[in-house]
Amino acid sequence: MTSQKHDFVAAAIRIEDVAPSLRLSLRVKPAHRETLGRALGLDLPTRVGTRAAANGTEALCLGPDEWLIVAPEGTDPAAPARAAYAQAPHSLVDISDREITLRLSGPAVLDVLASCCPRNIAAMPVGSAARTVFDSATVILWRDGPTDFRMDIWRSFVPHVCALLAQVQDEVMADL
Repeated sequence: MTSQKHDFVAAAIRIEDVAPSLRLSLRVKPAHRETLGRALGLDLPTRVGTRAAANGTEALCLGPDEWLIVAPEGTDPAAPARAAYAQAPHSLVDISDREITLRLSGPAVLDVLASCCPRNIAAMPVGSAARTVFDSATVILWRDGPTDFRMDIWRSFVPHVCALLAQVQDEVMADL
């Protein structure tokens, strides 16, 4: 994880690093979803784009058999899942070092995100999340509040995305 700070602070949008967390990519057949959810201590959501949370762990449904599990760094929600493997065969891979998460917030955040994202960001309900693209980078966008988002970005795309966010922010601030 990088300790680099992105101090793009303006009245219209604030962009900040989010503390590192444990990230797990989970693939499991729908028939075994409930068993594995119990092992992880939460109900795995069934609708793509929906989230569930319990005891500091979040699960995001990315597909009919795919979830992103996010937990505080230093925890091991995978241990009970490993124990449940005989009852619920699955793939659970630690992808913690793959992505950086930025928090984007402020009154112009919808405009900034919409400038480079084909998805209708304004239509995303609070509490939802989605895999989408930001310019050419695949990202996961979490909507935590009306003007509060998290963006998971693959490390190799972070410089590109941050440069683009800075450029778009300048344009928004200049009312272009």
